[in-house]
Amino acid sequence: MYVTALGLLDFRSYQQAEVQLTPGVTAFVGPNGQGKTNLVEAIHYTATLGSHRVANDAPLVRAGAARAIVRTEIRSDHQRDLVVELEINPGRANRARVNRAPVPRPREVLGLLRTVLFAPEDLSLVKGDPSERRRFLDELLTLRTPRMAGVRQDYDRILKQRNSLLKSASMARRQNRSGGAAEGQLRTLEVWDSNLARAGSELLATRLELLESLRPLVSGAYDAVARGKGDARLEYKSSVPLEPGVTSRDQLGEVLLAAVQDRRQDELDRGVSLVGPHRDDVVLGLGDLPAKGYASHGESWSFALALRLASYELLKADGGEPVLILDDVFAELDTQRRDRLAELVAPAEQVLVTAAVGADVPDELSGVRFDVGDGTVRRA
Repeated sequence: MYVTALGLLDFRSYQQAEVQLTPGVTAFVGPNGQGKTNLVEAIHYTATLGSHRVANDAPLVRAGAARAIVRTEIRSDHQRDLVVELEINPGRANRARVNRAPVPRPREVLGLLRTVLFAPEDLSLVKGDPSERRRFLDELLTLRTPRMAGVRQDYDRILKQRNSLLKSASMARRQNRSGGAAEGQLRTLEVWDSNLARAGSELLATRLELLESLRPLVSGAYDAVARGKGDARLEYKSSVPLEPGVTSRDQLGEVLLAAVQDRRQDELDRGVSLVGPHRDDVVLGLGDLPAKGYASHGESWSFALALRLASYELLKADGGEPVLILDDVFAELDTQRRDRLAELVAPAEQVLVTAAVGADVPDELSGVRFDVGDGTVRRA
């Protein structure tokens, strides 16, 4: 799988841009702030419907424009060509077309292109909050199984509704209101408890399955990047007690529902949902110690790279090699990790690299080069 062309209209800094791409390595080189990352961000957005730099779509639309359009041409198995066009409309529903035909929802395009992106922000996977690691898992889940986008949206909707109800009930309790209204809120809350357990058990189960598949790949990738200097481990830290062997959706749903009911008083006191996959974490370990707070800067980088390399290997094993994107990462790495990473990713079918100067691109990744500056993208 690889991208053959990218077209942008009012995306980020580009009023308009057209770039023709080929398999192998392509480097976008230019000073910072000239739009290199915007190009690869658009490709990654096509695969994930999200940005690795911002939490919402508004910054993706060029200042003064009403919408942005990203058109990505993809060649996949058996030389099948696809054109995915995304229309980004801040404050309104986004729209999508595949081969010029509208699709019911933008998420219908998930799975048509798969990418794995390395970026300086990846250090937050090791050093940052649990939300960063949850996002990593859930994005990978969706790339592997596009239907999980619907499960995640369903869970987020349920969580929002439940939190709103808990907040209302909490305010009523603080104001000493009681009676039929409060009883009605509690009965309604029980319905949302069941909904949370249903959607949460599906999300939790798929996360646990994913982590089981990732463990040996992350260990092997860390060993390759760090050349045997450390044992990388992954452990899922759930907000509910998980006994060994409890893995089915039904079992996990029962555990979630029981935990929700057990924390009822705390949730009413605080007015927020305290149980569920939205409160979970992945503990990254090196040897017997957690990576967060103990790993050196170099070890943290190695772990972050191992997570991305493992994701690439997992997606590749599923069928259909993903596009590898390395966004300004080589300038962040020491010489040893830089050379090792280049050696590991060079065989990929398509690698897209951004760099401030050509010297930042390792010799192992020589290929097509585009110079980026003054709003233009020119092949060198």
